[in-house]
Amino acid sequence: MNEKLSILFLIKRNKQNKKGLCPIFTRLTYQKKRKEFATGLFVKPEEWDAGNHMVFARGVDNQFLISELMLIKQKVNKSLLALQLKDIEFDVNDIYNHAFKKTTKVEIEVISYFRDYLSKMEKLIGKDIKESTWKKFNYVCNDLESFVQYKFHKMDIPFSFLKLSFLVDFEYYLRTTKNQKQITINKAIQRFKKPIKVAVSEGHLDKDPFMLHRSKTVKKEVVFLTNEELKKLEEYEFTQTRLQQVKDMFVFCCYTGLAYTEMANLKPDHIQKGFDKNLWIKMSRQKTEKPISIPLLHQANDILNKHRNDSQLLPIISNQRFNSYLKEIAEITGIQKRLTHHTARKTFASTVLLYNDVPMEIVSELLGHSSITITEQSYGKVVQKKVSEEMQKLMKKWRKN
Repeated sequence: MNEKLSILFLIKRNKQNKKGLCPIFTRLTYQKKRKEFATGLFVKPEEWDAGNHMVFARGVDNQFLISELMLIKQKVNKSLLALQLKDIEFDVNDIYNHAFKKTTKVEIEVISYFRDYLSKMEKLIGKDIKESTWKKFNYVCNDLESFVQYKFHKMDIPFSFLKLSFLVDFEYYLRTTKNQKQITINKAIQRFKKPIKVAVSEGHLDKDPFMLHRSKTVKKEVVFLTNEELKKLEEYEFTQTRLQQVKDMFVFCCYTGLAYTEMANLKPDHIQKGFDKNLWIKMSRQKTEKPISIPLLHQANDILNKHRNDSQLLPIISNQRFNSYLKEIAEITGIQKRLTHHTARKTFASTVLLYNDVPMEIVSELLGHSSITITEQSYGKVVQKKVSEEMQKLMKKWRKN
């Protein structure tokens, strides 16, 4: 709703100078808030028309004063119009600052700044970041733009809108309108905070508006195949070639821990003879670019020998189709778990390694985690479960004795 701006001129009779002249002030009133400032002009008190808030129109000097006051009024009205055309919220101080160039900082808008941040990121693709990383930030920016239009009915908003409540509302929007899960929301907020922190470091914001924000904790259950389920899957022979191929690749990853991207990019030159004369998979993890070396267990090697040809080691299939076929495989084999490619990686860490007493630091190394903390956070409960099972066996043994 557009409100009228009141522009009045008045004199301060109690501030006469030595020549007996009174300073002329301007009083702006907008949205029930006032802003007074000195015009730098002076007038004889007897030549001031208090009823009309103007100098009496007599004499050359007074004509000059009237012209100057009209110029001030014109400037203020032009600034009001300019701010209204921007379609942003503003107050009487913003009108004053705009009219008399008193703004100390350039008004920067959130979406525009995020887009600039993305442009700089894009130039680093293939150097410091991967294209997939850039796309994830771009998705967040698109969601943020949609939220601003939904919430504020504007294409963009200034940094001054960024409060803790803004982030809370954005989270709610992602959860309800976009139907995102909490873990996805946490990642989106984490990515949104990065350009904001850059803006703080560049002086566009006095402080981080989201400093007190804490993401909701997500309890992640590690889903993996038990030893019995893994054996059941290994021994099952599918009549459909596509399902048999996906099953073989899934089992291969259960014994190597490769993520989908590493499995899809696996080439013959990644299979090398190690210091122990055994075969190893040597490559870099796509997500962290950390070099990984994984001993090629006979179960995994048998699958490679079954599918390898001159140019590739395993069949080519998209991640989406791979996971879709895994749903069919789970139904046919009677495995009551939601199978995805990542389940194979979890099975490698849990059933193949930790349940066979491989130390946590070795598991972390084989998975290519950037730190052992990540491994402990993901698989700490698996270790506890293993300890609990061993203790149950011990107690049963004691009962028998």
